[in-house]
Amino acid sequence: MRVERWTGTRVRERADDLAELLTDTVASGASVGFLAPLGHPEALAWWRERAAAATAGELAVWAALDPADRVIGTVSLAFPDKPNSGHRAELVKLMVHRSARGRGLGRRLLATAEQAAAAAGRTLLHLDTETGSPAEHLYRSAGWTAAGTIPDYAAAPTGELRPTTLYYKRLGG
Repeated sequence: MRVERWTGTRVRERADDLAELLTDTVASGASVGFLAPLGHPEALAWWRERAAAATAGELAVWAALDPADRVIGTVSLAFPDKPNSGHRAELVKLMVHRSARGRGLGRRLLATAEQAAAAAGRTLLHLDTETGSPAEHLYRSAGWTAAGTIPDYAAAPTGELRPTTLYYKRLGG
């Protein structure tokens, strides 16, 4: 398995594969901003928008590929455009295909994004995740700090409103 940073062009070229990952993630119950069932055309359109954001430098995207070159995971960093926020980034859309879970890929993608953010001079990362989700364990065990929980923040793929916990992590010294 390998993890690569993809340009906006590469995201656009592989948008179909990324859409398959997104639909699998939503179908497995992960709360990543979409309701089930998520159709492939909608997931494809969403990734094409991300390609434009990556081309504009607003988003950095990494993809994890298996030996057959199949997309089995992804993570992104969203960069704010305000002058007072150049020191931080938001970790978004950490996804691992159901067939690849439980093998440390989520942790590897998380570490990749953290290292890249630090190398780019970012000193603070933040994210939000569904309270009580498996992702929460990953973030806590990787040194992220819970900043608070917001009730009924987002709908799970089933449509049920769920709480979300906000996390942050300081990078570097």
